[in-house]
Amino acid sequence: MKRKEINSPRIPVYRDAGFELYDASITSEAFRKESDNEREPDLYIYSRYRNPTVVAAEEEIMKIEGSEWALLTQSGMSAIDIAVSVFQCGNQTKPWLFFSEIYGGTISYIDTVLKNRRGLDIHTFLPVNEKYDLVEFENTVRTLKPEFVYIEAISNPMLIVPDAEKIIGIAGKYNCRVIVDNTFATPVLWKPLESGADIVIYSATKYFSGHGNLTAGVICGNDPGIMKAAIEYRKIVGHMISPDDAYRLQTQILSFELRFRQQCSNADRISEILNEAPGIRKVWFPGLQVHPTHSEAVRLFGNKGSGAMITFDFDGKDENEKRLRRDNFIQGVSDKIKLIPSLGNPRTILIPVEAVWGAKYPEPGMIRLSPGFEDYEVIRATIEQGLKAAL
Repeated sequence: MKRKEINSPRIPVYRDAGFELYDASITSEAFRKESDNEREPDLYIYSRYRNPTVVAAEEEIMKIEGSEWALLTQSGMSAIDIAVSVFQCGNQTKPWLFFSEIYGGTISYIDTVLKNRRGLDIHTFLPVNEKYDLVEFENTVRTLKPEFVYIEAISNPMLIVPDAEKIIGIAGKYNCRVIVDNTFATPVLWKPLESGADIVIYSATKYFSGHGNLTAGVICGNDPGIMKAAIEYRKIVGHMISPDDAYRLQTQILSFELRFRQQCSNADRISEILNEAPGIRKVWFPGLQVHPTHSEAVRLFGNKGSGAMITFDFDGKDENEKRLRRDNFIQGVSDKIKLIPSLGNPRTILIPVEAVWGAKYPEPGMIRLSPGFEDYEVIRATIEQGLKAAL
């Protein structure tokens, strides 16, 4: 077969483990330049280092995020590991501060890896009545002098929205970096780098991919020093996404904004139904005025939306009745709404919160709902069917 340029706008899937370097001189030059940890090398060496299919997908995310660089990983958790690990400097490592209302997997990583295995000085900042006190936050940062503070734009699963721009401003006063997990908000609602955050991370498994058929994570930023450190860490630890998943993700990203806007619209309308339904004790959705951080969500997201996740809790005279109503609801919607421990899928899915995060949220009637981008009327009819079955 003749080597020739193919008239396709797509970057092909380069499955090469290693790339041809032709002679010893070129090989020496390639490895010498590799220590510069550039985002896109002049010569590709090995796919654990960098891969052209992966780089092409990263550039699509850079356009969406408006960032100077983006680095893909094989999962959201590997993105988190890179984002925090670049700030670990042996016995010179300063304290790290995490907001308490974050993804359970992140909390497990903090407890198991950062505390128990690495012995790092980890601190947690807690909300009061589901809101973060910024005066107390500033006192904590002033006293603790952490290397970074880690927040979620919309927390999982209680959907707390911190006053993120003020948090970034306070952190900056004390030379504290800010890492934002923006998975639930996505760049459609907010772009943290524009507000002064240092690193933004996503579980690209969720809304960027949006089809529930691959796992990926991504780290975005503007600081070239952080980028080089992140490339080096990803390369050495091996947190690289496969070229096949990068290629599929790149095609899925093309419909990301359309999908997410529809999911936000569906969530907004479904939250109103649940908020008015008998037998529901409480609904958590930042778009509802009764949500504890509704005003923070309005300040941060404006009129762009309130996210596409809903958490709600069944009422009952005791825990057994709450649990029974939860289970009856899950069974009542199971033809069309599946119990899948993820989110952002094309079709609406759910998980029972107690079964996943019972140690932190021992609420037997609580469900986290991830509306899909299917027709709203289909979701509405299914939810109403489930509510009837629950009671």
